[in-house]
Amino acid sequence: MFRRLALASLACLVAMAAPIARGAGLTVSAAASLQNAFREIAIAWEARHARDRVLLNFAASGTLLQQLDKGAPVDVFASADRETMDRAQAKKLIDAAARRDFARNVLVVAVPTASSPAITSLADLRQDAVRRVAIGDPRSVPAGRHAQAALDAAGLHDAIAPKRIVAQSVRQVLDYVARGEVDAGFVYATDAAILQDRVRVAFDVPLDEPVRYSIAPVKGTANAAGARSFIDFVTGAQGREILARHGFAQP
Repeated sequence: MFRRLALASLACLVAMAAPIARGAGLTVSAAASLQNAFREIAIAWEARHARDRVLLNFAASGTLLQQLDKGAPVDVFASADRETMDRAQAKKLIDAAARRDFARNVLVVAVPTASSPAITSLADLRQDAVRRVAIGDPRSVPAGRHAQAALDAAGLHDAIAPKRIVAQSVRQVLDYVARGEVDAGFVYATDAAILQDRVRVAFDVPLDEPVRYSIAPVKGTANAAGARSFIDFVTGAQGREILARHGFAQP
């Protein structure tokens, strides 16, 4: 059985620089919303590579980008949006030629299952009964950026601003909703599906562009072959099947 380490911070990643350079494993930094799918993908990939192990680091895509920019020893970067990957590419942090879109998701407004306010549209978030609305920090969380764009397009920025509870990742938003600490939260459909006994989808959020996920090898990785192999697996038949089971659509 292979040991798995979920890395939570840049400090942990930097501390691991030496063993990774010796080829101890493959480090994958992935958006928080990919946790369940990528844990299963990592196990399946390891089954084909008996001497390798995958080290998974989950956080908001913007946070992962900051880690890369500060020299975190990462082999593969998977972002919950194209914009963050564009920024990584502009900074020459990834192998742009090997970059691929690999999944699509839907932004939704989720509410606690026992929620009483009737919420069926963005406009309903203005109700007095809706006191707290959780949103990922638009500066680092793609779901929060998409949500903010939708609210701005609907002319609801000022109305919702006093109710906003800012979270550091989409999974933190999900936790707030599941615990009933907020009346509504912007998450992905795949996140809401994880806690169907505590969270229900109120409605899909209208967006100008679909939510697409991107993946790429990190430039200068010490395990280029492993990075290519992992990305091929994610975008291949078995990876697509696992992503589909977790609610992701093809890009």
